[in-house]
Amino acid sequence: MRKNERIFLGVTAVIMVSVCCVLGLRMLYHNDENVSGPLTPVPETQIPQDQEDTPKPKPVEKTYVNIYFIGQNNNKEEVYKAVNREYDKDVDGSKIKFAVQSLIAGPKQKERAAGVYSEIPSGTRIISITETSDKVVINLNSTFETGGGTESIYKRLYQLIKTAKRNTNKPVYLYIEGNKAEVIGGEGIMLTQPLNDNSLDG
Repeated sequence: MRKNERIFLGVTAVIMVSVCCVLGLRMLYHNDENVSGPLTPVPETQIPQDQEDTPKPKPVEKTYVNIYFIGQNNNKEEVYKAVNREYDKDVDGSKIKFAVQSLIAGPKQKERAAGVYSEIPSGTRIISITETSDKVVINLNSTFETGGGTESIYKRLYQLIKTAKRNTNKPVYLYIEGNKAEVIGGEGIMLTQPLNDNSLDG
């Protein structure tokens, strides 16, 4: 082999080796960049959380009051019938006030459809209900004691008495137009107070 050919081959080999080294370094550089590049953070919403650590809301217990209207039992006999009204003390205030308000408002449509009714006249209005530490005073307008006859007045009074006594342990007094009720209606029904199951016996 001639001397010039050997020199040419040697130079060519050096160039090829240099090229390979450059390419190898570039590949190594890119591979390192891919490995050591910035990691994408996982959003917090994608991190599974322990379900036991999340407090479960406590079920809200419903409270009811009993309101006494009139209906029939299974033997078709007329009785004082207690119906439930859902009561929220934070919204409705005093239980006795809410109960009397519900009584004066009368049965709901579905209760009327089931044969439940009230002897309290539709024009009856609550003037005030005053509750102190030792008693409750229910002050109604005069419509409460008008119309319907003696039997109707007895029934409406018992509706009020039963509803009031069911929803408070305090003595309850009935006032009509600001005056303590001692005689109710044109028939002169005597009423002893505080209200109780024997208030109409005298």
